[in-house]
Amino acid sequence: MERKKRILKDYKRESHFDYFNSLSYPYVGVTVNVEITDLLKKVKAEKLPFFLTFCYCVSKAANGVPEFRQRIVNNSIVEYESCRTSHTVALEDGTYCYCTLESSMPFPDYLDYAVRAQEAAKNERSIEEDREESNDKIFISTLPWLTYTSFIQPVPIPADSNPRITWGKYYKQEEKVLMPVSVLCNHALVDGKHMADFYEALDREICAVCGPVSLL
Repeated sequence: MERKKRILKDYKRESHFDYFNSLSYPYVGVTVNVEITDLLKKVKAEKLPFFLTFCYCVSKAANGVPEFRQRIVNNSIVEYESCRTSHTVALEDGTYCYCTLESSMPFPDYLDYAVRAQEAAKNERSIEEDREESNDKIFISTLPWLTYTSFIQPVPIPADSNPRITWGKYYKQEEKVLMPVSVLCNHALVDGKHMADFYEALDREICAVCGPVSLL
């Protein structure tokens, strides 16, 4: 199904776009330690799947930043109305497959739907993704075994324009629980301010999902 999108005209970053789009490596990335103290309390208290809970927050936050929904298609800039996530799912043989999710639904509905989608993905065991059909995706992965300070992503040639968001192992610092979250974007579309907007939106989405923590 064709995703709703519009071609951007009178683009105010046209000169920035032309410059970064001409580079062999046009990506820009950053790693930020995100506080998840209350989120982790909720996950543990309500026995929620941590990855899917955080993936929902990330998806909602990324969709809240227009630049994260923009893609370069045939040298034009298109902006999708909403973007899906495509994340890695571990398989029993030590490899992984991909699972694609929507997040345009309430959090409880998302969890039920996402668990079923992951099981279906495990049965298919596929890492095949058509580049054109993946334009609207945000690529998600996790490194739950390591707390890191930087992360280098593999990227295709020629460059694509899908944001890549990865997180590592959370850790405690004094009374806070922090987790490294990395973002890699095509600089032809995304500047540092837009990445900062994403992290601010992520904090808001975490707070929205947390709500009151159940003690039962």
